[in-house]
Amino acid sequence: MALSPTLFPVFTYRDAPAALDWLAKAFGFAQHVVYPNEDGGIGHAELKLDDGFVLMASRAKTADPANPFPSTPISLYAYVEDVDGHFATAEAAGAEVVRAPYDTPYGSREYWVRDLEGNLWSFGSYHPVVGVPAGYAG
Repeated sequence: MALSPTLFPVFTYRDAPAALDWLAKAFGFAQHVVYPNEDGGIGHAELKLDDGFVLMASRAKTADPANPFPSTPISLYAYVEDVDGHFATAEAAGAEVVRAPYDTPYGSREYWVRDLEGNLWSFGSYHPVVGVPAGYAG
């Protein structure tokens, strides 16, 4: 079953709690979910505007090559039904593998790649509209 929307921009902010408030005030985004992190920032948030979503989090102070998302100002997350099949196609087309498919603690299967100009992409089975995938018992 295809879900709509399936593409979600991901932003990180130096002051994510302030950005969360500002995005609501300036652009009318409503908080769908917000998960704070241990240092008072935001580990993950989903903001909704009509039928669309943006994802956001606090930006890491230092880059971690093993997990580039927290230090990347903007990236893209895409929902796909067949994560492993999608990964095989991306890898065969020459996408730079950052992280091969893996199972997350929140029940999604995901992978990360860079495109031909180094932009960071994440593909996975988590979808903000329906939450964690069916069968997740975490």
